[in-house]
Amino acid sequence: MKHMKIGGLMTDDVVSAVPATSFKEVAKLLAEHDITGVPVVDDDDHVVGVVSESDLLARDELTARGLMTRPAITVHAEETVADAARLMVRRGVERLPVVDEEERLVGIVTRRDLLCVYLRPDAEVRDGIREDVLAEVMNLPGNAVDVHVLDGVVTLAGRVRRRSQALMLVRLAESVDGVVAVVDRLTFHEDDTPPAAPARTPHPVIW
Repeated sequence: MKHMKIGGLMTDDVVSAVPATSFKEVAKLLAEHDITGVPVVDDDDHVVGVVSESDLLARDELTARGLMTRPAITVHAEETVADAARLMVRRGVERLPVVDEEERLVGIVTRRDLLCVYLRPDAEVRDGIREDVLAEVMNLPGNAVDVHVLDGVVTLAGRVRRRSQALMLVRLAESVDGVVAVVDRLTFHEDDTPPAAPARTPHPVIW
């Protein structure tokens, strides 16, 4: 399946600092460019840290070297939007410096950039499910089931051969870029999923 890559969303005109950048200069960069943080790079453009507004407020240091949070949490341009979103949530950050194969700074991506994925037109989302999920991954005709998309909410309706296909189709549709939620109205001819294990009844404990 095709997924939008970070390289297609990132801002490549990155405002950055070097370790010797002064406190005042960092603060000026944030104010002038209306941003909340800057990556700090060495002489080879490798990201060595990040200075955020909170770093400026919390520490009394003179240069970016002392202010920055390290090691820097970065993402590669070829990683998917979903990967970057999970990393942001897990590490509690608002922005990620984007690096190339040699770990050099090439861009920056923010949470706001990632949210742009959900502005993808409904028609594109529908076509993505038909082409990437049904045809490419599941080897089914693009019209095997009805795919309706409204404001990013996908409704799948129709009948497939096996229950496992229906479950897989819903799971794959949820991972398509721009999908907010999936409403499952699929039916199936054959239930080929293993039965759920019966609940175990605890034995009474005799004291």
